[in-house]
Amino acid sequence: MSELKRTPLYPEYEKYGAKTIDFGGWDLPVQFSSIKHEHEVTRTKAGLFDVSHMGEILVTGPKSLEFLQKMVTNDVSKLVPNKAQYTLMCYENGGTVDDFLIYMLAENEYLLVVNAANTEKDYQWLVDNDDYSDENVKIKNVSSDYVQLALQGPLAEEVLQSLTEVNLSEIKFFRFEQNVRFHTLDSGAIVSRTGYTGEDGFEIYIDPASGSKLWNVILKAGKEKGLEPIGLGARDTLRFEATLPLYGQELSEDITPIEAGLKFAVKVDKGVDFIGIDVLKKQVENGPSRKIVGIEMIDKGIPRHGYDVLYGEDKVGTVTSGTQSPTLQKNIGLALIDEKYSAVGTELTIQVRKRKLKAIVVSKAFLKQR
Repeated sequence: MSELKRTPLYPEYEKYGAKTIDFGGWDLPVQFSSIKHEHEVTRTKAGLFDVSHMGEILVTGPKSLEFLQKMVTNDVSKLVPNKAQYTLMCYENGGTVDDFLIYMLAENEYLLVVNAANTEKDYQWLVDNDDYSDENVKIKNVSSDYVQLALQGPLAEEVLQSLTEVNLSEIKFFRFEQNVRFHTLDSGAIVSRTGYTGEDGFEIYIDPASGSKLWNVILKAGKEKGLEPIGLGARDTLRFEATLPLYGQELSEDITPIEAGLKFAVKVDKGVDFIGIDVLKKQVENGPSRKIVGIEMIDKGIPRHGYDVLYGEDKVGTVTSGTQSPTLQKNIGLALIDEKYSAVGTELTIQVRKRKLKAIVVSKAFLKQR
């Protein structure tokens, strides 16, 4: 059994009572207090996450834009320096290699922030499809160069602003600043107004040697405002309520971005034949034969990942994610089902172990129900 990988912040976990788990080969905190409490703290105050396990891949060179346009579904030509974009890479069959953010650092310089478990796969996929010379496109896995922290919640800006002279209110959604300096730290950081919780907030990239110090400085600055460290358990319930996809559940090599409801990030008319465009264009034009929908339980029970979805006695889909929503206090889920049964109000059955429980299709905009 191989030893679990640890982020540079691992020594800090014990100070805050973290319970760690094996998360895709990483020894990471699932919770510091309780998942429901940490969820509520992030929704109402602010939470600090160590997400340094995420991967970073640098793509540079005079043909880097041309290369990325071939590789990803979104239109990278719309980026300018200090702007980020959500996008996906697909296989020829339209299935998803990964979903991630692209940060345009400068002309011909792009930082891809990819899912941790997919880092090596994504890097290899890029390399295998790189037909350019090394002078024109360079691809480098720079994951070890960064610690990534996510500060999320309605008080995130107020907390972080107390630590820097940079006017954070000027960093708009999906924009970022480079070389941001924090009080008592020598290193500059990338500060991006992005996140994975459905709340306002920032993702911060800094060198590993400064990571622990930044973690503690932020927690100290936000203590009186109720800021707490948050684990992966609440990160999952937060992203789920915000209907943000999780690779391996709402997205996979067998699930296309269109089926997952991510048409906004698939630009089939950008003028470049990216990998998977033929299948995705047909799904855009004709609609997919199956799609991700929201479900709410009528009977008592929680829809879990992998449970069968039935219409009558026929299986029509599978639950991709589900939980008791801490914010809504309802048992809700996301499911990939046959398009014919996807209309809001359609009554379905969820096979929960040996029981068949009633559920109903609802809007995926769970947070708007607040």
